[in-house]
Amino acid sequence: MELSEVMRTTFSCRQWTDELVDDATIYRILDNARFAPNGGNRQGWHVTVVKDRSIREQFKPLIKPATNQYVAQVAAGESPWNTVIPSAIDLEAERSIDKEFPGVNEMIEAPAVLVISVDLSVVCSFDSILDRVGVISGASIYPFVWNILLAARAEGLAGVLTTYLSYSEPEVQKLLGLPAHHAVAAMVPLGHPVKQLTKLKRNPVEDFATVDRFDGAPFTA
Repeated sequence: MELSEVMRTTFSCRQWTDELVDDATIYRILDNARFAPNGGNRQGWHVTVVKDRSIREQFKPLIKPATNQYVAQVAAGESPWNTVIPSAIDLEAERSIDKEFPGVNEMIEAPAVLVISVDLSVVCSFDSILDRVGVISGASIYPFVWNILLAARAEGLAGVLTTYLSYSEPEVQKLLGLPAHHAVAAMVPLGHPVKQLTKLKRNPVEDFATVDRFDGAPFTA
């Protein structure tokens, strides 16, 4: 499979068949993903392959408050969990009100579930002095997570990068035995997709690339 095809057809999958994913396949995926770029080549990632179904079940109540708020804010016409535009609803109250969030059960029960954490003691965060949410630290972990999804696609599998488990990071650290300085970066379910998408919808280059300035002319070929 050509790289461009892998990049253009790796989608966020939330439904899988019951076909098992063996350890050898997961190992190959991680063996390829480990070549992801990362700050200083410190490779601060750790992957916990969660096989124990009883552990997975404990993820559900840890995820629920985060998805409850997400659903409530979407219903209110807001961008959920946004740090720029303040919410107009009672977020604390909404997190305690049970709401349906599609796909959670399917993701917990996927053939393979990986929890990816990052060692913050080796991560460079150039934006830590700025008065906004930090994003630079992600450069040392999310290319690796994306490589997992690309490698899975090359194996005929599909997955999805989810982050709502990080809402309950202290509980997840305890549940999985993660050190206190390991941040929960993602939960990635993997498996054979019920349907493999081959055409994804994304904005054209001209919509997001400009020349010289943010308000510059659209960049074109």
